[in-house]
Amino acid sequence: MTALPGIALADWRAQGRGFSFNGQAIRYWVAGEGEPLLLIHGFPTASWDWHYLWQALAQKYRVIACDMLGFGYSAKPLGHRYSLLEQADLQQALLGHLGIAEPVHVLAHDYGDSVAQELVARHQEGRIQLASCVFLNGGLFPETHRPVLMQKLLLSPLGPLLGGLFSRAKLKANLTKVFGPQTPPSESELDAFWELIAHNDGPKVMHLLIRYILDRRTNRERWVAAMQETSVPMRVIDGAVDPISGAHMVERYRELIANPDTVLLPAIGHYPQTEAPAEVLAHYLEFRERWEAKACKDALC
Repeated sequence: MTALPGIALADWRAQGRGFSFNGQAIRYWVAGEGEPLLLIHGFPTASWDWHYLWQALAQKYRVIACDMLGFGYSAKPLGHRYSLLEQADLQQALLGHLGIAEPVHVLAHDYGDSVAQELVARHQEGRIQLASCVFLNGGLFPETHRPVLMQKLLLSPLGPLLGGLFSRAKLKANLTKVFGPQTPPSESELDAFWELIAHNDGPKVMHLLIRYILDRRTNRERWVAAMQETSVPMRVIDGAVDPISGAHMVERYRELIANPDTVLLPAIGHYPQTEAPAEVLAHYLEFRERWEAKACKDALC
């Protein structure tokens, strides 16, 4: 497929806007017109992860993304009790800040998948309206999540020390293990990822952010029940060779979710939106077009 043009990190940063969430400075990005599409990034990077898809999606939708609390160019308060539920609150606060009250489409990755699962649960409770939800590689089920050693150590009593010592070299070593063998991150991508992590002393809060793994266990039953019961259209687009949440996670998804809509990308790892952005875009647009055609048919367009 034709490669998609990305956005240099400096240009991305310049396009950011700011708002305050619970007294913390949050950076966010908006582009395009049409139905709102909320992009939710993963750990430990930030919303720049979507830069290859950003312009193409903005040609069809109103795309919205923020660096969540503790990530990227947003505030990274020390000693804060970070939680996935608070990050879901943040996404809703951002939609409120932008005056968006209509149903929202969601495209999420990794840590962001868990935030999206919470939004699906809130949809079921009538606290937000979702129009669709697409998950990229992420730990949708604690029983299939296989954290890398660094994640396990950050969660241990050594976490505060290891987080503070985290470096670009360690980032490269860890990302190289989870990207596909044929699609490793480039040095320039690693530079950008590291800048996003290092900004505002980010390594010092990594051991606090990693507690999302415990949040997933606590909320597992509620989230899975919501996914099983919802009528919100869902799809999983997954890099198959990801050791954290690859084909084995999709197998579990197919066991638990009725009429599962899943796409496996062979030879792609944990970051499909940067490893194979054109493929992710094609599968995402096909999903949206199919559901729009169905809705039109049901409404006798």
